[in-house]
Amino acid sequence: MPGTAANVSDCGVVVVGAGPYGLASSAHLGAAGVNVRTFGRPMEFWHRRMPGGMFLRSAWEASSIGHPRGRLTLDEYRDAHAPGMTAPIPIGDFLRYAEWFRQQAVPDVDEREIVDISRNGYGFRLALDDGDELAAERVVVAAGLEPFAARPHQFDEIPPRLASHSADHTDFAGFEGRRVLVVGGGQSALESAALLRESGAKVTVAVRASRIHWLPAPRLTGQLASARRRLYRPVIHRILFPSTDVGPPGLNWIVALPPLFRAFPRLLQEPIAERCIRPAGGYWLRSRLHGAEISTGRSVVTASPEADRLRVTFDDGTAQVVDHALLATGFRIDIRRLPFLPPELAEAIAVDRGYPLLKRGFESSVPGLHFVGAPAARSFGPVMRFVSGTRFTGPELTRGVLGRTSADARRLLRRPEPAEADVARSA
Repeated sequence: MPGTAANVSDCGVVVVGAGPYGLASSAHLGAAGVNVRTFGRPMEFWHRRMPGGMFLRSAWEASSIGHPRGRLTLDEYRDAHAPGMTAPIPIGDFLRYAEWFRQQAVPDVDEREIVDISRNGYGFRLALDDGDELAAERVVVAAGLEPFAARPHQFDEIPPRLASHSADHTDFAGFEGRRVLVVGGGQSALESAALLRESGAKVTVAVRASRIHWLPAPRLTGQLASARRRLYRPVIHRILFPSTDVGPPGLNWIVALPPLFRAFPRLLQEPIAERCIRPAGGYWLRSRLHGAEISTGRSVVTASPEADRLRVTFDDGTAQVVDHALLATGFRIDIRRLPFLPPELAEAIAVDRGYPLLKRGFESSVPGLHFVGAPAARSFGPVMRFVSGTRFTGPELTRGVLGRTSADARRLLRRPEPAEADVARSA
């Protein structure tokens, strides 16, 4: 039976999503005393849309979820629960770390799904998948990447049995003995190709770029020739490489500081961002792809079913007939594809190429509606696409929520004191 709308004072801020950005946002807002509620299945995209054998591309120091006091890091988790954990980080280890973070920082996640958000006279009305409704002054959208999987238009009419996105798979065992074409040249494509080979598939990789870019392996300080160099290398490394671990030296510091990135004109922001997130593969994949057929400088022109197989032609005039095409072609942000945003609300949000245009505090052109994570990348830079961006997001969002709220409304954002809560429950 549909529930009644919650009293406005019961819910100051709703966070939609419980991935790294949702958890970091809720942890920071809660620590600031904001009355915040978090909805969504914890780390759902990571559980349902990433293969079990993958490793995180990000370095160790860039993979801790942002905490308001700088706590609950991967180092703390390893010391307490996983002494053998190391980088590159297996996804299973990261998911266990994220659950440990959630239990301590955001223990009261509501796993119901938000299915509709609309504006009301006060702020927003939110409908849940069980028929309940609630009201909030502010909403933080931290819904992840699932609605944004990008498929090349050449595959628009191809059925899922012949072509699928890399995010559609958590296991590749079903491809044993089949010929699979992997389209793409980034981490997802190369790691999927390695996992497919290890599952017994016959794999070809088609890369549009002229060559594959590989992330460098970390140099061990023990390999340095002298004790003096071993002493000073960590300092030099910290100067050259911020812990966000996004982009090459020089540009990496620009994107590590989102206010600095925002100060650049759009004409420069775009090439900086593109260079910092160009497709690349983790160093640990090179040995796992020995023997794989990898073709660079090739783009798909057409794809068409041929009996129970798929015929793919390329811009060099060649063609392949395969059992399946795996499209490791990334994600294309377009907030209109978020299923819980009705057209009238989505159309009210100022966007640029599908990305919401955000003020400080991650607030969109609709007052009180905030976006964090990948949709914030156009306004705050490419670090928003990585876990390391949660460390900036939490404090910036909290400042925006508290600083852009009227004095009267701020009272409603506060978490109720015990006496107030007792009165509300007894009413």
